[in-house]
Amino acid sequence: MKQSDIFRDNADNCLQLAERAEGKPAYKRYSRMADAWTALAKEQDWLDGEVPPVKVVNGQSGDGSRS
Repeated sequence: MKQSDIFRDNADNCLQLAERAEGKPAYKRYSRMADAWTALAKEQDWLDGEVPPVKVVNGQSGDGSRS
């Protein structure tokens, strides 16, 4: 199993915990943790060469944001 898949599994677990959370603070905490695990998975995919780097064209990245 790839490291990024493990990170995605952790994100899924956090989302399940968020659904069962009692109270908004716990829900928000687990949701933020899920977002962080997802970001780590994407970063690991990039580090593993599975996702190409963002191409910069005319001062803008491929996703439309300014660089």
